[in-house]
Amino acid sequence: MNDQKQAIAYANADFEEPHNNFIDLLKLSLGNNFEKRSNTIGIDLGTGAADIAIKLALKFPSIKIDAVDGSIAMLDEAKKAISRFGLSDRIYLINSPIQEISLAKKDYSIIFSNSLLHHLHDPFVLWKLIKNAKGNPKVFIMDLIRPKNSKQVEELTNQYAENEPEILRRDFKNSLKAAFTIDEVKLQLYDAELEKLSVRAVSDRHMVIS
Repeated sequence: MNDQKQAIAYANADFEEPHNNFIDLLKLSLGNNFEKRSNTIGIDLGTGAADIAIKLALKFPSIKIDAVDGSIAMLDEAKKAISRFGLSDRIYLINSPIQEISLAKKDYSIIFSNSLLHHLHDPFVLWKLIKNAKGNPKVFIMDLIRPKNSKQVEELTNQYAENEPEILRRDFKNSLKAAFTIDEVKLQLYDAELEKLSVRAVSDRHMVIS
């Protein structure tokens, strides 16, 4: 997403409900002991405007986060938001496509991502990255679930993007069409030998892989 107008539209969009749900579910998944750990490092793959990274940093004051995105335009918006919250010393922005990222050297406590999977032409890029990660990090991936038919696509678009700019409505609709089903993701994990990860629906349009 290298278009500045598109990046600004995303940065200003109302993702409060799904992003808060992401943080709440992630906190449950991490357990109570995670808050007591010191010097934890997380990586956010496809951070966009860094809204989730910011929310996570505010929720867990001890965590530091590497926030990765391939779009300079999105990272420009992320930098502004991180600065507003005074988190520049805890959230580090990395401009790189996911294909050029390695998780094999740095010992991350948690690998997380929101709405990246359906953007990948080859989903195994993500699964290979996770499989080769150093140590035993917690994995928490949220993404859209592909609806069963075009009618459901329209219904979800009208329900959740009705008041958004046309560019976001169009992108949301295209993202729903490009997303995977839960069964498809289960097969991907099996083929990638990541059966330790499970997939479940957490809303009428989102799944979590953890």
